[in-house]
Formats: sequence, C-alpha cells, structure tokens
Amino acid sequence: MKKSYEMDMCNGPLFGKILIFAIPLMLSGILQLLFNAADIIVVGRFSGSQALAAVGSTSALINLLINVFIGLSIGTNVLVAQYYGAKDARHVSETVHTSVLLSVLCGCFLILVGLVLAKPILELMGTPDDVIDQSVLYIRIYFMGMPVVMLYNFAAAILRAIGDTKRPLYFLFASGIVNVGLNLIFVIVFKMGVAGVALATVISQAISATLIVRCLVFMDGMCHLNLKGLHIHSGQLLKMIRIGLPAGMQGAVFSLSNVLIQSSINSFGSVAMAGSTAASNIEGFIYNSMNSVYQTALSFTSQNVGAKKYDRIGKILGRCLILVTIIGMVMGFSAYAAGHQLLHIYSSDSEVIEAGLARMQVICLTYFLCGIMDVMVGSIRGMGYSVMPMLVSLTGACGFRVLWIFTVFAWNHSLFMLYISYPISWIITAAAHMVCYAVVKKKHFSGALKAE
Repeated sequence: MKKSYEMDMCNGPLFGKILIFAIPLMLSGILQLLFNAADIIVVGRFSGSQALAAVGSTSALINLLINVFIGLSIGTNVLVAQYYGAKDARHVSETVHTSVLLSVLCGCFLILVGLVLAKPILELMGTPDDVIDQSVLYIRIYFMGMPVVMLYNFAAAILRAIGDTKRPLYFLFASGIVNVGLNLIFVIVFKMGVAGVALATVISQAISATLIVRCLVFMDGMCHLNLKGLHIHSGQLLKMIRIGLPAGMQGAVFSLSNVLIQSSINSFGSVAMAGSTAASNIEGFIYNSMNSVYQTALSFTSQNVGAKKYDRIGKILGRCLILVTIIGMVMGFSAYAAGHQLLHIYSSDSEVIEAGLARMQVICLTYFLCGIMDVMVGSIRGMGYSVMPMLVSLTGACGFRVLWIFTVFAWNHSLFMLYISYPISWIITAAAHMVCYAVVKKKHFSGALKAE
C-alpha cells in the first residue's frame, strides 16, 4: 500500500496538523537558505569581499523581477486547495495542468527579462563600479535557470495545497547537496567565482524541478500530471491571475522598496553592503521559518473554504498567529545573541561583522511582527480575497518605507534610521490587516463566501 502524503485539513484537531504541515515547510526554508548561505560563504571566503557584495547585492533585484510570477503560484495553491476541499476532481486537474505549463512559459519570459534588465537596474541602484560586473554576470547566469525555478515553485504549491510538504523537502535536500558540492568544485577548484556559484545554483534547481514533476506524473488521485495533457484552461488561468497577480504585485512592490533600501545601503560602501548581505542571509532563516506558517494559514484556510467549514477559519488564524509569534521571537532573539559568531562564518573582517550586527539589532529583535503581518495576509488570501491585502500592504509597508527614505532617512542619513523603517512598517501594516480580516470575516459569515 502506497504511503499517503495528503492531509485532510477540514476535520479533526487543528494544532497537531498545523505543526505536521508547517515543520517540513520550515525545514525546507531553512535548508534552502543553508544552501544559499553556502553560496555566499564559499564565494566570500574564496573569492573575496567584492564577490560577496556582488552576490548579496543582487537578491533584492532578483526578488523584484520574479515575485510577480511567484505570486501566481499562490493562486495555484489557493485554487487547488479549495477544489480539493470541495472534492472537485475535474477543476483540480485543470488547475494542475494549467499551472505547470504556465510556470514554464513564465520562466522562459524571465530569461529575457534577466538578460536585458540586469545591468540597467543595477546601475540605477547605484551598485559600485568594483562590484557591478560580477553582479551582472551572476544575475544573467541565475536567470538562465528561471524555467526550472518557476516549475519547482508551482509544482510545490500544488503539493502544499493537498497537505504534502514532506516530499518537496526531500527533493530540496537532494538538490541542495548537489549545490554545495558544485559550489566547492566550481569556486575552489576551477576558480570560477560568482559564475561558479550561479551555475551550481541553476543545476541544483533543475534537479529539484525534475524530481517534483516526476512526483506529480507518478502520483495517483486528483493532482496526477499527464505531460501530454498540458493545456492552459482559460477559466482556471483567470482565477489564478485574480488571486495570484495581486499577491505577485505586492511581492514585486515590496521588493521595489527593498531595492530602494539596498540602494541606500550601497551609498555607505562595500563594507556596509557585505555586512548587510551576511545579516540579511541570517535573517532569512527566521523569515522562511515564519513564512511556513503563512503558507500553512493559506492552505488550511483555502481547503476549509472549499469544504464550507467556515467555523474553522478563525481557529486556524488564532493557532497560526501563536505559532508564528513564538517562532519569530525565539529565532530572532537567538540569532542576535549569537550574531557575532554567526556573522564570522560569512566574513572574518571585523568591520563587516560590526555592520552586520547593526542591522541584526533592529531587524532580528522585531521580526516576529513581520510574521504576524504575513499570517494575517495568508488567512485573508485563503478566503479568496487578494486585492484587499495587496492594497493594505502596498500602502502600509511599501509606501511607508519609500516615504521614510525620502524624508526621515534623508534628514538623518544613518543605517540605523534606514533599518528602523522595517519594524515600524510591520506594526502599521499588521494592524491594518487585522481590521481587514474583521471586515472580511463579517462578510464571510453573513452567508456563502463570495469571490472579490
């Protein structure tokens, strides 16, 4: 008898299932960042601080360029989960086949975007002359792997929607081991620098995409993938766009505000850039762990909406908020307490370490606020409301940060004043989302759930 990786999110106790769902997601995020950290550590140790700054300074730009398309995978998650909860096999299958084909098309488009826009945008960001050529090279190679990046993300969203977070973890672990091995070979043995790191990443992502597609092809049930049956079903595509595009736009504009912040960090020189790169990589472990709870809230809410188990939605949110707060506070406080030792892994330069600690003091100690904000969004989006949280997030977080950079930061040009904009924006936005949730919940429980 085959082991079932699917999960019934619509019946029985919630907290245990939430943990079973979230922990593999959390481990996946941590593993992914460990492998990304290996990229940064290897290039920083064996190719110098300029190479470290080159790789690190590209993350905000990469996120800016791909977040719109990653957002569409959220539409896949919500639709598959809702249809799965409603036991609607036909629409699950249509969504699966539409999503897989769409992911490859989006990836091919992103190759062109990365090749054409990498250098102009990095120049607009004020990337220093001693870094920009390596940054451009890294992005162009990285974007050659976009079709497999998109394919993995959309396929993983399908599996998450039915409660399977374990197999993506296994696939990620296998590809990550390959990534680390290739990093060491390309950078240390062949002296390829940032090009070697980028190439290792592309190859490992191709492996994880191949494994997860193979999983869908050989699985039974509603989510079975028939490669000959790949087709864009217009009805499902439009629903995915309605839910996923606002999420993607939100992510892209968030990244745009982060690009502005990265540009401001760049104005303090390569030491500040390297310190911020190392610190943000450490912070990524906290964010990805909290993000697993956001994805949990999204999937659990979506399945229960499909099953019309509306009474469980508030319970899901409450348990997810408790869990994300605990994760954010424990990991954030621990990371800052061990900040000097952690940053030393990335660089032995004392100035780089001090620059990283200055960032961690502000971000790590308040990061749980970001988790609360995101879980609120996951619950609202899981009910099928995607435009509202987008508008709130763009105004409360992105708009606020941009305004802060051109006013308060311009008045007091310091890294602390730049970093403090993050927790202030999280507080404002989380409070606004709570109001939105109350409005959506009232509408939701007044009758059958209606699409926006």
